[in-house]
Parts: sequence; C-alpha cells; structure tokens
Amino acid sequence: MTLVEIGVLGIVALFILLFLRVPVSISMIAVSFAGMYALFPARGLTVPLTRLAIQAFGTMQTYSLSVIPMFVLMGLVLSEADVGADLFDVLHALLGRVRGGLAYATLGTSAAFGAVCGSVVASVSTMVSIAVPGMKKYGYDEAFATSVTAVGSILAVIIPPSTALVVYGVLTEESVGRVLVAGFIPGLITMAILMLTIPIILLRQPHLAPVATEKIPFPWAKLKFVWAIPVIFIVCIGGIYAGFFTPTEAGSIGAFVSLLFAVFTRRIDLKGFRRVLVATVRSSAMVYFIFIGGAMFGAFLSMTTIPTALARYISGLNIAPFFIIMFMLLVYTIMGFFMDNMTTLIILTPIFYPIAVTELGYNGVWFGVISIMMLMNGFMTPPVGIVVLVASGIAKIPSGKVFRVSVPFVFALIISVIVIALFPQIATFLPSLMFRR
Repeated sequence: MTLVEIGVLGIVALFILLFLRVPVSISMIAVSFAGMYALFPARGLTVPLTRLAIQAFGTMQTYSLSVIPMFVLMGLVLSEADVGADLFDVLHALLGRVRGGLAYATLGTSAAFGAVCGSVVASVSTMVSIAVPGMKKYGYDEAFATSVTAVGSILAVIIPPSTALVVYGVLTEESVGRVLVAGFIPGLITMAILMLTIPIILLRQPHLAPVATEKIPFPWAKLKFVWAIPVIFIVCIGGIYAGFFTPTEAGSIGAFVSLLFAVFTRRIDLKGFRRVLVATVRSSAMVYFIFIGGAMFGAFLSMTTIPTALARYISGLNIAPFFIIMFMLLVYTIMGFFMDNMTTLIILTPIFYPIAVTELGYNGVWFGVISIMMLMNGFMTPPVGIVVLVASGIAKIPSGKVFRVSVPFVFALIISVIVIALFPQIATFLPSLMFRR
C-alpha cells in the first residue's frame, strides 16, 4: 500500500473506533501506533514507541497548555461558590417582568458564567439546575427554558477564556493570547443575535414565555457576590490584552482571585475545595490525554503525506478560496454532530490549517475563531448535540422536545458565523490593536 492509502485506512479506523465509543485518546493513539508500524514495518515498534514518548513528553512540557488547568480551576471554584445563581437572581429582578425576560436573563447569565468558566459542560450543568426551575416557576415552557439555557452555555466555547481557543492556539502555534482576545467580539455578537432570536420565537409562540405579573424584589444582598464575574474577566482578558501577563499567568491570577473570593465570602469549605481540585485534575488530565493522542495522530498523518497532498490538490483547483473555506467549515459542523469540540479540533486542525492559512493565505486567528464557532452548531444539533443531551438529562425533559425548540437558535448561530465570515475584521480587530502596543 502507498503512504496515502495507509493514512486513509487510519482515518477510517479512527472513526470506527470512535463510533464504537472507544475513548478518544486511546483511539487516536492506537490508530497512530498501528499506522506507524505499517509505514515502517522493518523497524518494528521502534518508530511508534519513540514517537509516543516524544509526543507525550512534548505535550506535557508545552507551556501554553498549562493555562488549561488554571482556567478550569477558576470556573469550578466560581461554580462551587454559586456565583451563577446570584447573577441569575439579579438579572431576573431586572428583566423578569418583560415578556421573555427570564430567557434574556438566562442567556446573559450563561454567557457571563461561561466567560469565566471556559467549559461548556460545566456551564450548562450549573445553569440548568439554576435557571430551568426558576423559569418553570413563572410558567415558561420547560423545553424552551432548557433550550435557552443550553444555547447560552455554548457561548463558553468562543467567549474567552475558552479551552478550545487555547487548544487551537497550541495546535497551530498561533499566539494563544491573540486567539483568546479574538473570540471576545464574535462572542458578544453571537450573544446579541441569540437574544434577538428570543422575541422572534415568542412572536409566533407567545405561550412559551408568559408575562410575569407579580413584582419581583431586587436582591440587593446578591450584589456583593456578582462583582466577581466582571472583575475576574477584566483582570484575565484585560491583562492579556494590555500585555501585563501571559495567558498562563492570567489563568493563575484568575484562579487565585476566584479562590480568595470564595474563601472570604465563605462560599467554599474544605470538602468543596477538595471536590474542585479532584474535578480540575480529572478535566485537565482528559484534555492532556486527548492532546497527546491528537499530536500522535497528527504525526502519523504527516508521515503519510496526506496534509501536504491535500493542500497541493486543493490549491490546484479552479475554485474561489472562500468556497473552499466554506466546505471546511461544513466539515467542522458535521463532525460536531458526532464528536465533542476538543476531538474535532485536534483531528481537523492539522489537516485544514495549512490549507487555509499557508496555501490560501487566510488569517490564522480568524480561521480559528470561525472554525470554533462552527463547532457550536454541533453542540445543539442531533444525533449527538451533547449540550442539549446534558441539559435535557439534568432537567429530566425528553431531548427530542428540546431539539425541536432549539431550531431557531441553530439558525441564529449559523447567521453569526456568516457575519464573522463576511467581516473577518470583527475577529482580527482586537488582536491587531494588542500587538501595536
């Protein structure tokens, strides 16, 4: 067999293992191990074993990846401290008497909490238990309430600090700081489009969100807790933007400030701190193992020359580069139907990044932002739709009902991607200013 044929068989084998629910990291390492052995049979296990050692140690020594456990720790501490519930109560009091007010409050809370959490699953798990019971209490349709909470939580993927943005920066060797800052304005635009979708839905189906008639007292006591979210966000992302510290230092400072806040407000005890540490180690270890597997799989693909051959083939086609980018983004979306965003990023980025940036000349930061935004659609669409499944599971609502109600939000996400695709300056504006300082 030729090198390319071995590579194609490896890709097919990977998808088979993933559909059989073999862990992602194990699947990628196993396929890469077998593929390298097939490429160099005369050397036996020397090549795959050596490459595995190199990728494992290389990944663990990557400085930029050290930001991930810091961001995870920061988000879990704030989750343990119930800051999301406080912010929801404040926004509920401000918007609760407007038709759909609780939906706006849920979207805003989910976006703000996701901004300091960085994890979609952690954000949706927290927000569903907070927002859905409150919305049901005021007569909101349970499927609509769950859908709003789910779609708001996926903003954690694009609004910094985002683990997906960090991983993309490390994979492509783009500046992690620039990639993180680039997600800010697209994240706000996506949130605004989602909020504009709510009145459109309620115009056709007003029964989903009745108008509250009773007066909602303002929770003044909660104001002394909600300040933590904007302050920590400004310290982390503002510090990166201003050049005061690196993303890893920003994550460390954010985690430290979060812990100080939780301790001094007595929102965390020793048992809670232990739970947070264990969850942080588990989440970070999962990301690191996936990254090691992805690095191993990327090295295998490079040996098969598939990325180079594909880049040469596409550059030789008589097709407008924009349509090639649209095809890549469609592949990201389809992959997102079946896999989590981290797996999709790690598998596709080493293949598509050289084509989009090196061959076609697109901005690498913009391509990362728009690729990750396309993955957001996969979170909300069947057959997997992981965020919808998690949200419906926690709320104990049939996932089919939530998927049906979520259709307008999926179209809203597509519109936001089109906007960023047509106007790339939206994603590149802040990073360009950052590097003029």
